[in-house]
Amino acid sequence: MRYVVLTLLILGLHSCKKYPGDGGMAAIKGKIYVREYNESYTQLLDEYYVGGEDVYIIYGDNEIYDDNVETNYDGSFIFKELRKGNYTIFVYTEDSTFTVPGGQYPIFQEVEITGRKEIVDIGEIEIIKS
Repeated sequence: MRYVVLTLLILGLHSCKKYPGDGGMAAIKGKIYVREYNESYTQLLDEYYVGGEDVYIIYGDNEIYDDNVETNYDGSFIFKELRKGNYTIFVYTEDSTFTVPGGQYPIFQEVEITGRKEIVDIGEIEIIKS
């Protein structure tokens, strides 16, 4: 009987391991900054923080994104209620070299949350638009 209880306790503790994702008290925040060019990407027209831009997050080593948010009017975004672990933040930028099929590619930012209530500020991610 003692071994059964010990085995159940070990299995219970193993199943309680927390993985990256929702359900925590930490957050990741940042801002998206745009450098806007003419159609041939030869002349810089404007620079600004962009609202309404989609930002994506991948929990741990998942192969597809787990959640996304839109930037606020000032280019800021935040992913809340995260647990400790590794995350990947990404946003799409235009291809100024005209070599990428579809004309866009992702810019990735690796982030680690180490504290239960930590707020990680990844700063600015710069993207290109025409």
